[in-house]
Amino acid sequence: MKIQLWSIGKPHESFVKEGIELFTKRIANYYPVEWHIIPMPKNAGVLAPQALKDKEGESILSTIQKDDYLVLLDERGKMFTSEALAQFIVNRSNESIKNIIFLIGGAYGVSDSVSKRAQQKWSLSTLVFPHQLVRLILAEQLYRACSIIRNEKYHHA
Repeated sequence: MKIQLWSIGKPHESFVKEGIELFTKRIANYYPVEWHIIPMPKNAGVLAPQALKDKEGESILSTIQKDDYLVLLDERGKMFTSEALAQFIVNRSNESIKNIIFLIGGAYGVSDSVSKRAQQKWSLSTLVFPHQLVRLILAEQLYRACSIIRNEKYHHA
């Protein structure tokens, strides 16, 4: 199974880049992994929020493949413990999922069509974080889940 981490916006900012790269490299010891930064649409600054979400949604849906398993990071999604996230990953792997995509939407969220396409909605917290920090938290949590799967010492439950 390949893990893909998708985010709408700008490349990783320097204050989180080192951490994201560190945890992404660690995840690669367990699963093939890659980041896909989806650029914001042209004229994003002048688009109404719904029009922006729709444009971003078109970009996402034109890139995602039919068999990809989409996990949407959403503040209204299901919350997982670290152990439950590890089990979630194991279950997807056991289902022979080829690609699992973890998607961080845009500033206003995602379009209804992207939300409906997602097989899972996951909330990291009831708090709202800046997108750059969500990237770092996502990478760290996925690495933590991988270490739990292998019963390694990184996670001290």
